[in-house]
Amino acid sequence: MLSALTRLPQAAKSLLIVAADIVVLPFALWCSIALRLGELPPAGLPTWWVYALTLVVTLPIFLHLGLYRAVVRYLETRAFLLVVGASFAAAAVFAVLALALGFEGLPRTSLVIYAVFSAAYAALARLLARQLLRGAAGRADRAERIERAPVAIYGAGSAGRQLMQALRASSEFKPMLFVDDSTALQGRTVMGLRVCSLVDLPPLAERHGIRTVVVAIPSLTPGRRAELLRRLEPLHLEVRLVPGMVDLIRNEAGLADIRQVRPEDLLGRDAVQLDTQALHRFLADRVVMVTGAGGSIGSELCRQILHYRPSRLVLFEISEPSLYTLREELVALAPSIVLVSAIGDVKNAARVDAVLREHRPAVVFHAAAYKHVPLMEEVNAWEAVRNNTLGTHVIGQAAIRNGVERFVLVSTDKAVNPTNVMGASKRLAEMVCQALNAKGGTHFEMVRFGNVLGSSGSVIPKFRDQIAAGGPVTVTHPDIVRYFMSIPEAAQLVLQAACMGQGGEVFVLEMGEPVRIVDLARNMIRLSGFSEEQIGIEFTGLRPGEKLYEELLADSEFTRPTHHPKIRIARVAYVDAPRWATLQEWIGSEGCFDDDAVRRQMADLLPEYKPWKV
Repeated sequence: MLSALTRLPQAAKSLLIVAADIVVLPFALWCSIALRLGELPPAGLPTWWVYALTLVVTLPIFLHLGLYRAVVRYLETRAFLLVVGASFAAAAVFAVLALALGFEGLPRTSLVIYAVFSAAYAALARLLARQLLRGAAGRADRAERIERAPVAIYGAGSAGRQLMQALRASSEFKPMLFVDDSTALQGRTVMGLRVCSLVDLPPLAERHGIRTVVVAIPSLTPGRRAELLRRLEPLHLEVRLVPGMVDLIRNEAGLADIRQVRPEDLLGRDAVQLDTQALHRFLADRVVMVTGAGGSIGSELCRQILHYRPSRLVLFEISEPSLYTLREELVALAPSIVLVSAIGDVKNAARVDAVLREHRPAVVFHAAAYKHVPLMEEVNAWEAVRNNTLGTHVIGQAAIRNGVERFVLVSTDKAVNPTNVMGASKRLAEMVCQALNAKGGTHFEMVRFGNVLGSSGSVIPKFRDQIAAGGPVTVTHPDIVRYFMSIPEAAQLVLQAACMGQGGEVFVLEMGEPVRIVDLARNMIRLSGFSEEQIGIEFTGLRPGEKLYEELLADSEFTRPTHHPKIRIARVAYVDAPRWATLQEWIGSEGCFDDDAVRRQMADLLPEYKPWKV
């Protein structure tokens, strides 16, 4: 019967509570009179409408205070205090009316007894109902345990308790226990679930069939979150995170709010502190253009730029599907900002010039580039030069002709002592910007950073797909290391560096400590709930043009600090006149589709370029 009650609609449950109050409250008054008199009240005294008055007074007060809207199963201590207070208030109002109307046969002291009786009934009845309903729900949960995935909740605080209630109401997950670092909570029971320590979790997880741990501590700093994830790694349990209870509540506590661990969670990097006032002055009410707008960095730059309310944002992109998808997203984010969707190739001088002439951007962020290292090594060397170097030259010249105030090249750490065509072509693009800056008018700036997590062609989506397919996860070399940052962090720092420049600077972003790729693979495997015995790692050997490690600065370079702790300025060698003339002539030619010949020419232009193959 009780299990049937739990399945009733909330409105039906509320009506049952109202019906119980209608029956019991007059009975409480009758008992109060009988207790005061020491005998059963005389028949007909007080009259029936005295008993009716208890309902006329009490039910509207309970209704006004929301006592009939509350979900009995989830009532907490503060709710019971409200019930007691409402009962005393209703009894007081009833007593005043009863005395004012001079009801016969109603002892005054019985009104005090009635106040105590009604408050005790209202609180105890709801407490009993809560316990009975929770017990019934628990039995129903146990009956459904085979069909619902058992999970542990890390964090028995308010966020964890709210999450537990949300999971109990779901048809997919069954919360089995809490995990908490507080020794004051360990060994206790919170909302019917045991609280254990992290040390006790493995045997309990095995006993209850738990494969997933949901971390419900939204207040964790990035560093503390990364530390906790490292502690959870050896358990071989899938780890999910609750980003924030605000989102959880807004989306009706749905499991869509509980996300998988992202690689950036493992980095533990603090949020970027931006000079928002400077960025507002730099971008607000101005026309801004982003090339390669549909790419990983380009699209995030567009999202970030919208925060600073430009008058117009020109999206320049060669891929029609990418441009369409991005535009739909940006329109939803900022419907009041004018968006220009321009399909075009940065190597097409006429098209680039036409877009710049029509829209007159004050700032151009040049993110269009070929960036996949192995792909550019094999039969595509000249295309890398044309797109990355010639494309920069074409749009840079157009920027000067059309009065662009600032031109920002998104560069890469692979431009430092390059061993591959992609990196060398980006270093040549930096030299193009340095030479164009010397002409005056437009300020050219370059921003270098390492790998971004989750970008197109990066190892992260590849690892995730390989894990989902059952492995193995492929890593090129056990000692290969890379610098990483998140896409939003990279875009934010590019914007910050852009508004700091005076022209000709090569900004270097602070990338933290390098990460071993094999360690990243192991972390992703373990936090997906697998061991290396289940999902193996296979070493495939370095790919063409691939380094064991990347550098942010060449050997001959040094940096000086800026006012931002994560941005420094590199002092780099400038292209001399003869090499600049040779470079212009080469990229303006028909080119050569002999990859080895392209590498030799790049080596002549860049003494620091050491191609893996000549």
